[in-house]
Parts: sequence; C-alpha cells; structure tokens
Amino acid sequence: MTQSWYTLSKLVQDEEIIVERIRVKQTGIAVEGEFELPPLSQLTEEDQMFVAAFIRCHGSIKEMETLFGVSYPTIKNRLNRIGRLLNFVEINPPVIREDVLEKLEKGEINVDEAEKMLRGRT
Repeated sequence: MTQSWYTLSKLVQDEEIIVERIRVKQTGIAVEGEFELPPLSQLTEEDQMFVAAFIRCHGSIKEMETLFGVSYPTIKNRLNRIGRLLNFVEINPPVIREDVLEKLEKGEINVDEAEKMLRGRT
C-alpha cells in the first residue's frame, strides 16, 4: 500500500530525509543511490499547505488573510520566511557585464540604461 507524503512527514517529525531508492511505478524500474528531496517537499507539512493555499489563491494576500484569519503582515512574514527556505530560485540575478554590453551593441538599450544596469539601478 502506498503511504502519503504527509504520513511520512509525521513519521520522521520533519527531520532531514535522504531517499535511497526510487521506483517508477509503471515500469517497475528502480534506481538506488542517495537523492535529496526537492526543496518544496523539505518544507514542513504546515508550510507546504500554506504554499498550496497561496497558489490556489493566485498569490492574493487578501484572500490568504481571509482564508487564514490573520493580518497582511502575518501573511507577508510567513511568505518571507518560507521564501528564505526556498533559495533555489534566484530572484535578483546578478547583472552580467557582457550581456549588458551586448544589448548596448545591438541597440536594445541605450547608454544611460546600460550604465544604470551596470550600477545595479535597473
């Protein structure tokens, strides 16, 4: 019988998990090794449900306030805390000088825009 992810989370009480065997259900093919779980699955059950609710609310903090019965700052603080745990996506990637110069050369940006980008003021 297949167990739910939440059952496993409760069993290990949010301790770090290393997956050592993965089996493709349709083919029965199994791979053994040491695999890290995806970042979202490493969140606590409560945080996973919060993220799912946020997505279901289409990112509306107002809807989240109503759903959870808490204030805007409470929702923002929780999102910020979860966001710090999910650092696998670079939100503000560093400007690559060569890319800016290439855009300038192609006429995609002007000199003022290039200067602002290079100084980090885009």
